[in-house]
Amino acid sequence: MPGEQALFSIGYATKSVDDFIAQLQSYRINAIADVRSVPYSKVFHDYHREALQAVLRSHSIHYIYLGEELGPRSPDEQHYCQGQVQFERLQQSKRFKVGIQRLLTGLEKGYRIALLCAEKDPAVCHRSLLIAHYLKRQHAIDTTHIHHSGEAEQEIELEKRISEENGIIPDMLSSEADCLDQAWRAQSRRYAYRRPEAKDK
Repeated sequence: MPGEQALFSIGYATKSVDDFIAQLQSYRINAIADVRSVPYSKVFHDYHREALQAVLRSHSIHYIYLGEELGPRSPDEQHYCQGQVQFERLQQSKRFKVGIQRLLTGLEKGYRIALLCAEKDPAVCHRSLLIAHYLKRQHAIDTTHIHHSGEAEQEIELEKRISEENGIIPDMLSSEADCLDQAWRAQSRRYAYRRPEAKDK
């Protein structure tokens, strides 16, 4: 693994493509891993898969689609409970681990990779709750999340923010590790993908 931090995440919502490219360049990112289950946008057409590939190519940035492996939805019924995907189950799936290995291989080759999704705040997005959470615990990789403004937040900092926002704070009876885990579970229940029919119940 490269000594310098080389894994990032970025959301594109309401961001112009020019600003998006400028932020990637400011962090010297040379590869995008698109982790959207559906690589299209109803509103931001510049981020349709084909359009995005073209603009990235024009700036010598590689594009790889990993939405099937690392997307927030799953075709497997065993990954759902009452219509909501369970990130803990998804993290144990063969498909997910194949996607993780492809990321690790890219990092080992020296690429500076950014996970791409739509949401502005990584704290409500599967790029942190599903992917960066797993990488932090299983591979000691502290993903750098690029915010809408271009400022950075490390995964460990984001997890502490989630803990505070959920009011789950360490005390005499609860360690920081336990609180971070509880907060992650609470945040995942709030933001993990729900099938449309499940939202109506």
